[in-house]
Amino acid sequence: MNARSSGKYDLALGKRIRLRRVEMKISQSELADKLGVSFQQVQKYEKGVNRVGAARLQQVATALDVPVAFFFDQDDLGKRASDGKREVESLLFIDSAFSLRLLRAYASVKNQAVQRQFVSLIESIAANE
Repeated sequence: MNARSSGKYDLALGKRIRLRRVEMKISQSELADKLGVSFQQVQKYEKGVNRVGAARLQQVATALDVPVAFFFDQDDLGKRASDGKREVESLLFIDSAFSLRLLRAYASVKNQAVQRQFVSLIESIAANE
């Protein structure tokens, strides 16, 4: 691998950028405007195709209203996992618009019995896949 080419950390960073952008309900174009780049560049960052430099990462963090540390796995830094880190890891599994729609729909249901039925339905569908 070329020392300047992207790698697994760039992929993980891109996923976290996308996660936060989608969570904030802003488009790639809107983020690109805040960063002064094209939306294609944001796509490349999110897919891990292009590396994100330190100065650009600070701009991304500011635009997405998170600390720069949000984009890094604390275990890689030798620190103990925190509840916030586990929450971010859980959210990384929700890497599609459909997953977010599903969770938002579930969260809008206030009746716990209906929530249990909803989960049972999804689990039975998944078991039959």
